[in-house]
Amino acid sequence: MTLGTLFAQITDYANRADPYPLYAALRASPVTRQDDGSYLVSTYYEVRSLANDPRLSNDPRNSIPGADGPAASEEDTNLPPAFLFQDPPGHDRLRDAAMRPFGPPHSPRFLHDLRGELARVVAGLIDGLEGKDEIDVVGDFAYPLPVTAICKVLGVPREDEQRFHGWADTVASGLDPSGGPRGKEKAQQARRELGVYLSGLIDTKRRRNGSGILGPLARDTGPGGSMSTTEVVATAVLLLIAGHETTVNLISNATLTLLRHPEVLDRFRKEPELVVPLVEEVLRYEPPVQFIPFTTALADIDIAGTTIPKGVTVRLMLASANRDPQRFDDPDRFDPDRADNQHLGFYTGIHYCFGAPLARMEAQLALPELFRRLKNPRLLTDPPPYRANPVLRGPRHLPVAIDGLTAP
Repeated sequence: MTLGTLFAQITDYANRADPYPLYAALRASPVTRQDDGSYLVSTYYEVRSLANDPRLSNDPRNSIPGADGPAASEEDTNLPPAFLFQDPPGHDRLRDAAMRPFGPPHSPRFLHDLRGELARVVAGLIDGLEGKDEIDVVGDFAYPLPVTAICKVLGVPREDEQRFHGWADTVASGLDPSGGPRGKEKAQQARRELGVYLSGLIDTKRRRNGSGILGPLARDTGPGGSMSTTEVVATAVLLLIAGHETTVNLISNATLTLLRHPEVLDRFRKEPELVVPLVEEVLRYEPPVQFIPFTTALADIDIAGTTIPKGVTVRLMLASANRDPQRFDDPDRFDPDRADNQHLGFYTGIHYCFGAPLARMEAQLALPELFRRLKNPRLLTDPPPYRANPVLRGPRHLPVAIDGLTAP
């Protein structure tokens, strides 16, 4: 194995359960050219620098022919690119518009006011485990929670949530390379149906406001101008795809990590307030997004003694940077007391995760309640089976034995 073939090893499913030794080998050189012509950036300060460098583009239209494109943007041919796949100034206009109804400074209480509803969803999902002695933390808990949360953020009527769950399931399955052409075809059809549904819902909310951000997005005429209906749909689809998969992985990876570290779990049960730094350490130690696969160099870039040529694909290896010993002491140790934990689990720069506050809130609500109520949880399979997608890394299933539930 050479440094030039490490990306093929990292993306090989055989290494999905533990890619971290490969990342350690990759960090022998901060910037490495791969045999496919792409460049991998693996060390913390170099990843952080390039993530904030305007000479790197997220717009797939800037990629050279034949280069890998964005993981989940493809194929939405009837929609404009979501802001994740745009550069300034288009990115800034769309992201600023999306933020106005979602968070500070314009809507500082929006997510806070969802806490009670989401806490009830968490309790209801755990109640549904009653009578079981074996559960799948992914399928029974971590997977359904984020879709319900996104429905509430968007303002999807309760009677339509089940349909929305179905579309989310199908779209997510299209991100699994093992599904083949048929899986992608079904995912494309689900995206089209979702787009039609969202367009109708946006029109309704434009005339008669209700809960969620779609109405304000459709009517907003802020300083950057309003979004078109198709731009609002593209933003909603992005929130569903990116927000759902990453939060599923965050909760699942956290559960797996805690069950592998019983001394931390025992402490967490006694100190549920530990959840805030614990979630941050999971984001460093087992990040739900392993790397950014699709940036393109808009000019020659000199970094760490290497020149990255204009036009090539540059992959920023977040999971490797998060375990860089030049930045984090004893980086392979899971330590929720870690000081100055400025991880890259939600990326950095202008493309910092739009949904990070929502994902944090879901995990901070879910984990203390899950471990308060599960009696004697223990892993049935370790490592568990992982999803095929190398970018959005997390267990496909997480089988856990329990001795029942404590009372609510």
